[in-house]
Amino acid sequence: MTATNQPRALAQETFRRLRVIHPDAHCELDHVNPFQLLVATVLSAQTTDVLVNQITPKLFARWPDAPSLAKAPIPEVAALLRERLGMFNQKGKNIVGLAKKLVEKHGGEVPRTLAALVELPGVGRKTANVVLGVAFGRPEGVVVDTHVQRLSQRLGWTTEQKPETIEKALCALFPSEDWNMVSLVLIFHGRRVCFARKPACAACGVNDACPSAFAAENVGRKPPRKRPAVVIEAAPKKKAATTKGATKKAAATKKAAKVAAKKGSATRIAPKKAAAKGKGSGRA
Repeated sequence: MTATNQPRALAQETFRRLRVIHPDAHCELDHVNPFQLLVATVLSAQTTDVLVNQITPKLFARWPDAPSLAKAPIPEVAALLRERLGMFNQKGKNIVGLAKKLVEKHGGEVPRTLAALVELPGVGRKTANVVLGVAFGRPEGVVVDTHVQRLSQRLGWTTEQKPETIEKALCALFPSEDWNMVSLVLIFHGRRVCFARKPACAACGVNDACPSAFAAENVGRKPPRKRPAVVIEAAPKKKAATTKGATKKAAATKKAAKVAAKKGSATRIAPKKAAAKGKGSGRA
C-alpha cells in the first residue's frame, strides 16, 4: 500500500494545482460550533448539504446545544426533520442519542478523538474525521465520501474500491497536515467540475494530469445494477367447477327448483277445486 516517491510527487502536485483552482474550498455544512457541525454531518448521510442547511437553523433554534437536544422528545425532533430529510425517524433518534452521550460522558462537549466520536450514535469514521478536521484541524484520516472516492480513482491516485482502503491509500500519498484539505478540495471539484455523470473535462484545470480525462464518466462509479426481467404470465382459464362441494351445491339448487315448481302447480290447481265445490252446493 506504500506509495512510491514518483506517484506521491505527482499526486501532491495535482493537489497543489487543485487548491489554486478552489482557494475557497471549505465544509459546506452551515455551523457555528463543533456540536452543530457534528449534528449536521450526521444528518447529511444519504442526503445533500443543501437540504441539511435548510433544516438545521430551525433545529438549532429549538435545541441549540447538547443539553437541550438530549431532553428533546424524539418524535418531535423527527417531525421537524421530516420537513426536508429522509430517514427522519432514525436520524432523530441518532442526534438525540448522541446529545445524551455528550452530556453523560463528555460534559456536553464534542470529544476530540476518533475513538470517542465513533462511540456516539450515528457517527462513523467519516463523520468523525469531518468533525476532527473541520472543527479542530486534527483529522485522523482522509474523509472518503462519494466525491473523494470518484475523483481519487479518476486521477489515478488509487485503484482501491472500498472507502477504508481508499483512505489508507490517500493517507500514504499526502502528509497528515493535508488530509483535511485533500477531502475538501476533492469534494469542491467533484461538485463543480468532475461530476459523476458527464464530467466537465474540457473545463478542468488538471485534465493534463488526469489519466481519465475525456473518458471519465464510467470511472469511479458503481456499475448499474442489473435487474431481473419481469415475466408476465397469462392468467389461467377458469375451469368448470368439478369439486365435490360444487357438485353438492348444484344438486341442492336443482332440488330446490323442483320443490318450487311443485308448489307453484299446487297453487294453480287449488282454485279450480274450490270452484267445483261451489257449483255443486248451488244445485242442491
